[in-house]
Amino acid sequence: MPNNTKEILKQFNIRLDKNKSQNYLIDKNKLDNILLNADIQPDECVLEIGAGIGTLTIPLARRALKVIAIEKDPVIAEVLRQRLIDEKVDNVELINDDALKIDFPLFDKVVSNLPYQISSPVTFKLLEYDFKKAILMYQLEFAKRMNAQVNTGEYSRLSVALYFRADIRIIDTLSPNCFVPQPKVNSAVIELVPNNRVKLNDCFDDVLRALFQHRNKKAKKALIQSAHELGCDRKELKHALDGVDNVLFEEKVFKLSPEDIFEISVIVGELL
Repeated sequence: MPNNTKEILKQFNIRLDKNKSQNYLIDKNKLDNILLNADIQPDECVLEIGAGIGTLTIPLARRALKVIAIEKDPVIAEVLRQRLIDEKVDNVELINDDALKIDFPLFDKVVSNLPYQISSPVTFKLLEYDFKKAILMYQLEFAKRMNAQVNTGEYSRLSVALYFRADIRIIDTLSPNCFVPQPKVNSAVIELVPNNRVKLNDCFDDVLRALFQHRNKKAKKALIQSAHELGCDRKELKHALDGVDNVLFEEKVFKLSPEDIFEISVIVGELL
């Protein structure tokens, strides 16, 4: 593994579905780099989402105390179950279920080649849990948005939301030929370390969503046009914001730093 991925798929008569993000890593150097950066210790429990046929699962299990492997596809999960038996790996808890619909058991680290279509929801779900760090694979463009700087094309709601929740850096990039079948996009491996930079107020995410629905407009106008995201009437919100004297509300959304947006959310929270 991962060089024998094609042989394993042929052995079990598995035809992968790219529509389900079933793109399996076949580049050993890239796999080794993931494992190096994960720095798994013998006493750690590792969570893997989208375990597939065990390309990461088995080497993780040989380093960790335990691996919790989640695989949604029942056919693929059965292949992985058989491979674990064949490889005499007995410290893997295999969960055949949807990662977005279950509660995760306790874990120390996350190491996953994530299904790209659930990148955003599964990332924010992970951040509801207490863990040391994650090494995760995403579509490259998504990874760039995760830690994009203000006033850039990649700067987005995702950038700001994650800024206050985790420290993120891209540690590797992968071309399509690192996978089978080959995806149509480049990929990236990121390191994500949860942080507690500030305590976010209750309306922060609503304000953030409202603002970035109109990223090229001034903050005040963006909020008014997305008043429904804040659970209030447009006219009432406009009247309330008309009484606010703060230059941040006259700045275009894509030029607002995460700290600026947090300040706006505090003011809006006091108005609602």
